[in-house]
Amino acid sequence: MVAEDTKPTTKDGKEKKGSFWRELPVLVVVALVLALIIKSFVIQAFYIPSESMENTLLVNDRVLVNKLVYHTRDIERGDIVVFSGVDSWASEVEVPEPSNPVAGFFRWVGTAFGVVPGEKDYIKRVIGVPGDTVKCCDAKGRVTVNGVPLDEKDYLYPDDQPSQKFFEIKVEKDRLWVMGDHRSVSLDSRSHQGDPGGGAIPKDKVVGRAFVVVWPFSRATTLSIPDTFNQATLKSIATVGEAASPLLLGFAGAFPLMALRRRLRSRPGGSPTS
Repeated sequence: MVAEDTKPTTKDGKEKKGSFWRELPVLVVVALVLALIIKSFVIQAFYIPSESMENTLLVNDRVLVNKLVYHTRDIERGDIVVFSGVDSWASEVEVPEPSNPVAGFFRWVGTAFGVVPGEKDYIKRVIGVPGDTVKCCDAKGRVTVNGVPLDEKDYLYPDDQPSQKFFEIKVEKDRLWVMGDHRSVSLDSRSHQGDPGGGAIPKDKVVGRAFVVVWPFSRATTLSIPDTFNQATLKSIATVGEAASPLLLGFAGAFPLMALRRRLRSRPGGSPTS
């Protein structure tokens, strides 16, 4: 027995087209849910509202931020990161409060998809990671990390000094020293030296790494780590520091074991334990 076609039809036998419009709201809701899941856990678009990262990032640029990358590798010097400054950093741009719940909803949606700026989201470049000593400035006016000068001409705003403020800080565990590329207008770690951590932000406030400019299309580009952060001397200092801690712990544990071994051997009838 052949099943009859039950699709709704008009009097002249043509299929009704209203079913698409009935399904459209469902499709929109599903698309929004999927987009929010991706935004929450994988990649999110962010709107650039201020001049603090010029000329690397301009006002009204949109960037994509990878939220998974730091689950597979550590945050590195030179990374451009988005982080939350809720309850700690004042906003660099005044964003008016929504006038009503409807406006608030659209503001939330716009923030989620990078159409409008987030109220407490910041974007800066990582200059120092935990254990680093970041200082400004050396005899040539350069920022140094662990005594190694940075050549910042590739990303620093034209004619800007590396810093208008002198500072020296040893970055605490689980914190990051961050600075804008447009140093003369950026309210970055230098402006928060009286805060806990001396201005360095907590690593757990980092949302993710900005890796590409997607809008406007004319400025589309990837955001790679500048060459100055790949200096062999800078990397070797970090490697030595990372290797030294386990080595020192190994020696610290070895001495008590050797002492115990000698005590056992010195007893009457004692024998080597190895």
